[in-house]
Parts: sequence; structure tokens; C-alpha cells
Amino acid sequence: MKKRTLLSWSSGKDSAWALHILRQDPEVELVGLFTTINQAFDRVAMHGVRAELLRAQAEAAGLPLDIIALPWPCDHADYARLMADYVGDCKTRGISHMAFGDLYLDSVRAYREENLAGSGIAPLFPLWGQSTRELPHTMLAAGLKARITCLDGRKLPAALAGSRYDAQLLAALPADCDPCAENGEFHTFAWDGPMFRHPVAHRVGDTVERDGYLFTDLLPAC
Repeated sequence: MKKRTLLSWSSGKDSAWALHILRQDPEVELVGLFTTINQAFDRVAMHGVRAELLRAQAEAAGLPLDIIALPWPCDHADYARLMADYVGDCKTRGISHMAFGDLYLDSVRAYREENLAGSGIAPLFPLWGQSTRELPHTMLAAGLKARITCLDGRKLPAALAGSRYDAQLLAALPADCDPCAENGEFHTFAWDGPMFRHPVAHRVGDTVERDGYLFTDLLPAC
């Protein structure tokens, strides 16, 4: 029996690439995506991506999307309760696995595993252990296209806000920056690649600074 799997969807390059990899696994039946948004702003929390563009990504991927709206502010207890309710609902729907695009942070993996422990749903980490020095080039060579939507201005030059995630960006990153931004240096919006049936049309809006982070707004093209 195949693993009926939901993929955690951040809107960024790593979750998009995890989607691509999962679709090549004969043991996996990928049945949908799920994501959390800030209810007050209708956006992915750190990525700053509008919910409308999340839905456009899901449509381009040909998969249903579950959106879990989190209150603002959201404390750990609220988050844990809402996610536990969602996981319980997924179990009743016959979901056996949840996949995540994490690469190497043991603490993050342990957190995922702990949250699913005893639920009857097992975690999958299709990208785990891949080299973050090599993976960007693999993704770009396959046609993945993405753009920075948020960057930490304490770690990266502000001029990189809103940049395309491409070879030129990789060459411009400081030596101590993880090219996949696994340490939170930046976040992206994936808009084209082998995981999508067609590009996700969008246009680039304004960039604003909040608490040391620069957010570049992306808007639907129409």
C-alpha cells in the first residue's frame, strides 16, 4: 500500500523541490499540501507570501491545499492545539504520512517527529541530508524558479531583497550564508519548475523593513 502523504508547503524552493522528489517515489501517493498562515495578514508568516498566491501555486501543482489559519499573536499552546486538531482530522481522512522539506537541522526534525508521535501519522523528510552547496545547482538546472520574499538584513545585504534565486544570487551570497538558507538567512517563493504544470503569474511589489527583516511583497499578476 502506498503512503498517502500530505506535504508541508511553505511556498518556497525547498518545499517545491520536495514536491518534485516525492512525485518520483513509487511508494508515495501525494494527495495534497498543507500550510499555515497568519490570520490577521492572510500571509505565510515568515515568507510573507499572500494566501492568494499559495492557492495559485497549489493550482499550478495540481493538488488541493489545506490552509490552517493561526491567530495573531499565536503562542505555542494555540499552535499546538490547532495543529493537533488538524493532524487528527488528517488521520480520519486516511493520511498516513506528512512530508517536510527540511535539510539538516536536527532540532527541527526532532520537533516534527515529536508533534506527530502517537498520532498514527509518520513524518517523511525527502530532502534530508542533501548537500546545501550542491542542491541549489541541482534545482536550478532542473528549471526551478524562485524569488526572495524575505531576508534577514543582519545577515545579508539589503540589495538582495526581492532577487531571483539563481546563479547570480548564489555567487553574491556571503561565504557564511547557507545557499539553501537553512539557517533562516532568507525565504523564497517558488513560481516555476518541474513541480508545476505552468508558471505562477505574479508581479513584484514594494519592499519594507520590519524588525531587521526585509519583506518583498509579491502580488498576483492580474
